[in-house]
Amino acid sequence: MTAGYGKAGVKSIKGYNRWSSVNTQPYVSATHGNRFVNNYANSKAAIKYSQYEKLGKMPVGSVLAKDSFVVAPNGKTGPGPMFVMEKMKRGFNKASGNWRYTLIMPNGGVIGVTNGKNSNAVKFCYQCHMAVAEDQDSLMLLPEELRVKF
Repeated sequence: MTAGYGKAGVKSIKGYNRWSSVNTQPYVSATHGNRFVNNYANSKAAIKYSQYEKLGKMPVGSVLAKDSFVVAPNGKTGPGPMFVMEKMKRGFNKASGNWRYTLIMPNGGVIGVTNGKNSNAVKFCYQCHMAVAEDQDSLMLLPEELRVKF
């Protein structure tokens, strides 16, 4: 999966698989197509994100990457898209809470980027995440039983 996502050339996710993993095991995310996902936080995001309900506002430069995969009834697995959130400077995009969302296909194709190419394709991302903007800076939090303790 890492090689495929890397073909997108999105600098903010380079080496994401070596970042802090914030979930203890893959889990099914209904809001990400009922795929299994893993969540990763870069060094700017990891400690703050791990405060969960007490995280406040994430620092500019925080990047969260969520890779995904599917498991067929016969047990075969296949890669899914990567979902990326990057905290930008104030004024980047008020509607998104100043988060840049990027959706990357397993072959490296970029579906959309907030304030970038095909921005409308990722509008649904921030529309969903804004439901928790005030309390959690737009971050959906993991169920307690899946949280890595830092």
